Amino acid sequence: MPKKLLKKFFPTPEQVQANPSLSFLRPLFSKPNLWHLNRRSVARAFLVGLFAAFLPLPFQMAIAAFIAFYMNANVPISVGLVWISNPLTIPPLFYATYVFGTWMLDSPVREFSIELSLDWVMTELNAIWKPLFIGSLTVGCGLGLLGYCSIHIAWRMHVISNWNKRRINRQRRQ
Repeated sequence: MPKKLLKKFFPTPEQVQANPSLSFLRPLFSKPNLWHLNRRSVARAFLVGLFAAFLPLPFQMAIAAFIAFYMNANVPISVGLVWISNPLTIPPLFYATYVFGTWMLDSPVREFSIELSLDWVMTELNAIWKPLFIGSLTVGCGLGLLGYCSIHIAWRMHVISNWNKRRINRQRRQ
């Protein structure tokens, strides 16, 4: 895995601790796996980050960090993966999860137009929240598990590849 490349982009725990505005994150430094790049913490981070990215709720990054803390997952990766659902991708992602939720609940897809007003949020969201939430939870869980398994498999394949390279190098030296 590209551990060296990832370490260049991640802040060190010392850098985060030195920042006075991030002092509320001090409990994160009691668990080393929250910052360490190993197969288990990275796989859990993919599970948490992909799950939180599909939650149709505000403060997805805080939710991901909270879950990562309790699951002993890598916090920077968990929080970074939440940005899959960014302002450009949220409309198509959540529309797709809404349609998937209507299919799961066997209900018709409602036609609606989006307005940026509190009145629209209160009326339309009240009508579509159930399929949106069910679809988002299902897709989030499914993609989170897929990411978790994919990281375990990719990491394992990388380790086996390195073992084979070392074995071949040892045989050449003999």
